[in-house]
Amino acid sequence: MTRTCVIFNPAAGRGRAKQLIDSAVNRIGGCDLRPTSRPDHAEELARIAAEDGFARIVAAGGDGTVHEVANGVLRSGNRDVVFTTWPLGSMNDYAFALGLDRWWRERRGPEELTSTLADVGVMRAGDRERFFVNGCGFGFNGMVTLESRRIRSLRGLPLYAAAFARAGWFDFRCPVTTVRIDGTESVSPMLALSVNLAQREGGFPVTPTARIDDGLFDFFHARAVSRWHLVRYFPALVAGTLPADHPRFGFGRCSRVSVNCGEPLCVHTDGELFCVPADGSTDFAVEILPQRLRVEVCPRYHARTTAADGPPPLE
Repeated sequence: MTRTCVIFNPAAGRGRAKQLIDSAVNRIGGCDLRPTSRPDHAEELARIAAEDGFARIVAAGGDGTVHEVANGVLRSGNRDVVFTTWPLGSMNDYAFALGLDRWWRERRGPEELTSTLADVGVMRAGDRERFFVNGCGFGFNGMVTLESRRIRSLRGLPLYAAAFARAGWFDFRCPVTTVRIDGTESVSPMLALSVNLAQREGGFPVTPTARIDDGLFDFFHARAVSRWHLVRYFPALVAGTLPADHPRFGFGRCSRVSVNCGEPLCVHTDGELFCVPADGSTDFAVEILPQRLRVEVCPRYHARTTAADGPPPLE
């Protein structure tokens, strides 16, 4: 039997994590269960489990748990580990990309799963470095993440819709920013920049044609937009149909991004805060590591696009 380590947040699933995990273990088979007890504990547990030779490591929780466990696996240097997730969180964006959210809800068996190699991103600012597996966001996107931490009564898309509204009211800024994307540089006011490996960011299909294994990021760049634009295009954001021909929106695919802003930015990686304005970070570099992590997917529901679908065109 494959040695499996399940790292879980006991607070996930509104406190029902252990019950849900026990049910999954009965369906899937024996596992070594390791609960987290503090921030960053999941990363430590995952690194130790990978170094101890577990063949399969499960992040049982939300995207925050996914982010920590993936960082632990990647920092271990063990490339033979299969990384997977049991979605117990609020949005489960990465589980959606892997097709594991529907697999989990429908209580299907492990025989429907297979593994594939997925791309990984790395974010650097000063002496800080973090891996990410779903995506990262600069400016307004980071502030939405920050506002979501202040809302305790909502979950899922309503949570991020409320955080979006709060950020639009309290945190709306478009500082002049230098963005360099694969050697092409632009200097303009910037509301937000998403650099994603997968399709969803905070539940919103910001980059709906992204693939986790094509060796490229999909990006969305919102330049000098107004609060009216936020209101007008919010339905399109929810539906994944933002207009590709809007003069203040930019879309495309790339492998490297650098950002330099005249004022400190709020930035998230996989929905976890990489930095807040009080940290003073203004310079960032993002790079893709193609097919760096072996992940478990459900082929029946694995979110993919074909090359013919293509990305929205560049301006």
